[in-house]
Amino acid sequence: MAFWLSLIFCLFTFASSTPPDDPVKCESGNTICTVTNSYGSFPDRSICQAAKVEYPRTEEELVSVVAAATRAGQKMRVVTRYSHSLPKLVCTDGKDGVLISTKFLNNVVRTNREAKTLTVESGVTLRQLIEEAAKLDLALPYAPYWWGLTVGGLMGTGAHGSSLWGKGSAVHDYVTEIRLVSPGLASDGYVKVRVLSEANDPEEFRAAKVSLGVLGVISQVTFELQPMFKRSLTYVMIDDSDFGDQAVTFGEKHEFADFIWLPSQGKVVYRIDDRVPVNTSGSGLFNFYPFRSQLSLALATDRSLEEIDESLQDANIKCMRAELVSSFMFSISYGLTNNGIIFTGYPVIGMQNRMMSSGSCLDSRNDGLITACPWDPRIKGQFFHQTTFSVPLTRVKSFINDIKALVKIKPKSLCVLEGSNGILIRYVTSSTAFLGKEEKALDFDLTYYRNKKDPLVPRLYEDYIEEIEQMAMFKYNALPHWGKNRNLAFDGAIRKYKNANTFLKVKERFDSLGLFSTQWTDQILGLKGNVTIVKQGCALEGLCICSEDSHCAPNKGYLCRPGKIYRESRVCTRVSA
Repeated sequence: MAFWLSLIFCLFTFASSTPPDDPVKCESGNTICTVTNSYGSFPDRSICQAAKVEYPRTEEELVSVVAAATRAGQKMRVVTRYSHSLPKLVCTDGKDGVLISTKFLNNVVRTNREAKTLTVESGVTLRQLIEEAAKLDLALPYAPYWWGLTVGGLMGTGAHGSSLWGKGSAVHDYVTEIRLVSPGLASDGYVKVRVLSEANDPEEFRAAKVSLGVLGVISQVTFELQPMFKRSLTYVMIDDSDFGDQAVTFGEKHEFADFIWLPSQGKVVYRIDDRVPVNTSGSGLFNFYPFRSQLSLALATDRSLEEIDESLQDANIKCMRAELVSSFMFSISYGLTNNGIIFTGYPVIGMQNRMMSSGSCLDSRNDGLITACPWDPRIKGQFFHQTTFSVPLTRVKSFINDIKALVKIKPKSLCVLEGSNGILIRYVTSSTAFLGKEEKALDFDLTYYRNKKDPLVPRLYEDYIEEIEQMAMFKYNALPHWGKNRNLAFDGAIRKYKNANTFLKVKERFDSLGLFSTQWTDQILGLKGNVTIVKQGCALEGLCICSEDSHCAPNKGYLCRPGKIYRESRVCTRVSA
């Protein structure tokens, strides 16, 4: 009952919240710094350090920063305003590197209504981009659902929405020009500014579209937009008996289709979402509920209950709470309203700029953390793992059936995902970016409990999640999301990209000294060593795939065993005495 009341209480929280903190913290001015992500922890829980952070406000200042660091031979990495990537993409090596924040590179450079283009600096958030386009009666056709991402972050990690239509759902495939600041030779003044386009520099442009930050700092990006349009959205929840077949074809029928799968409940929420003419009646708004500001007290209550559930290892309670979450979310239409205030019925019809993305917990006055984004690390709130990967559309049915087979063995096992509103599934398609998607696929986004205090404490039914993770990556050759995964998802992943070698050649041309590269980026790009970390308990946090019992939690009865469906997997399984 307390859990349900906390959800209801959250529904009526304030529109404002304490703004997210700067991910960079320094001891003295802008020197002797540490950096993290918006969740307060990297997959390996390490602390990343740097000698200083720079906050350029213009491209001229950015050029000066890169030149000075290149002259000094210092490592550099870019950090965005909110730093949403889970992996260590913002970290420099050691303590002597330079962090370059794009926090103040957040201006519109130029607009062209006739050409339908908009040029912005890389620190502009997705929200700003959407709003600026709307002022021109233009729209970005596809984008992620969270609008706190920046343009540079979107480009760096290949972020996307959901669609098989047009050029697909990846934001970088609607970019026509990129200005990039990279290290240069002494004869260049130690810095080089490149203006890249498909027409003039196809190879470099395709490398820069998804760059992981290893080519330099993106200064400006030009987007190709579309005339403003409206969308008509309806959510329908049905059983998942034919989900494997539907998943393959549904995206061809509806332009913005996606799914929320609740496998332990045997249900799927279908998003029937299509473009309609701009003169269609409706002023709908999508203010996604989990992205709203919420009372810190309610979040702490929710988290405490989640911790109790895990400590009791009680699947019945876990499933009961998961069903409350999913039924509550469906009952409020996930935050949809027909007029920006109340929900009166489907379909909800609204302008693209009001229906595509949200994140109102960023609309903030500083209220002393009375309210906050649910994952703000300064409060006792959400703390989770995310595993996100794209399974080729031709193999999706088989993958879904494998997950169903796991659920059949232990029907309550995947309630651990449903407490975070189930598996979000989005459509992606092939991209011209060298590190973009290789083919039509479905992107599966799994969010699940992580222990905040002790990485050596196993999770309820963690073997089921580990098996799904390994099955996707190795049996189905899934591609990892560059910004949302644990270490093991990147093991050997670069070999799945047919243009990886061409990307690395561009990287060598742009930054031959590797000043924008780190041990982490070298590992995920297959250049030096392995991204997995083998040590006691490493499999519990996805730092390795277990090969012996010590990689799990043998003192708590979790031993390394083969998977139940995918026997080649090795997972931490609770073994009865």
